[in-house]
Amino acid sequence: MLVRGGGLEPPHHCWRQDLNLVRLPISPPAHANSELGVTLYCNKGQSLLTQEKPLDTSKVHANPQAMAEGSSFYYAFLFLPPEKRQAITAFYGFCREIDDVVDQANEPMVAGAKLMWWRAEVSRVFAGEAAQHPALQALQPAIATHGLQARPFLDLIDGCEIDLNQTRMQDWAQLEQYCHLVAGVVGEVSAQIFGQSDPATTAYAHRLGLALQLTNILRDVAEDANRGRVYLPLSLLRNHGIDANEIVQGIEPAKLKPALIEVAARAHAAYEEALSMLPASDWRAQKPGLMMASIYRQLLRRIQSKGYPVLSERVGLSPLHKLWLAWKVQALGRVS
Repeated sequence: MLVRGGGLEPPHHCWRQDLNLVRLPISPPAHANSELGVTLYCNKGQSLLTQEKPLDTSKVHANPQAMAEGSSFYYAFLFLPPEKRQAITAFYGFCREIDDVVDQANEPMVAGAKLMWWRAEVSRVFAGEAAQHPALQALQPAIATHGLQARPFLDLIDGCEIDLNQTRMQDWAQLEQYCHLVAGVVGEVSAQIFGQSDPATTAYAHRLGLALQLTNILRDVAEDANRGRVYLPLSLLRNHGIDANEIVQGIEPAKLKPALIEVAARAHAAYEEALSMLPASDWRAQKPGLMMASIYRQLLRRIQSKGYPVLSERVGLSPLHKLWLAWKVQALGRVS
């Protein structure tokens, strides 16, 4: 999540100024080093931090404003101090690079070899060596500043590798473990960058990561099916008399809807659990994550209010709506 929380300072701009800020043109980014590991570059991602509009990852490495290109995360990071915004943007770039290896893979064995290279690169960087890849070069200053550890980065690689080896989730336990790897650990790192002071905030970050990932899965049923992937647990589908292949081949929306309703209920429960787990001492620092909770929970409600049309459209929120939800958290402390 990129939630997927530094003490956040009060916003430096009034509401009208923030609106103007969003409308500012994005300055052209400097060119990132494209010579290192050319075969490792791709341009689409599916970890929790990157399930938005695709963009050129080299822009993310070099220019935090590039995240404004359609991403909900831009609005959640809008109020962060520059150093934290730079750090979280660099982490975003790393997550996207890992996702790209899998989502652009034509040969699973080649993608597996690339992920092995990334494991070695992460291990080298956290051992104190200089990063070779621009994504970790951008992130390296934040490692010491925020006390980041290698394990969540390696876990994320493991989570993305699951998509190379399987296209179905057997049950809720297997799906939650997958969400832990591709979303929970992202939330864990993000919480540290935002400014975590209470160890209990880690459990909150993981639970919120689950809620956000379940929302993504619900929204992207058709997109995932087009790739041959079904993340809805097979046990859930069996309970509703559905074969996973029906979703891939084309299923009647009315037949799938009861299963989608159950996923939405679990997502709502995870949001409530996460919010109840966040220590009061970290509430202010974790506002970016709370903004993501507010935006994604509103997305979930939109999917429900529209009757779960996820087989025929990709439901979303307008940029102004996202900005309004983020501002309410920042200025009023209200999570929608």
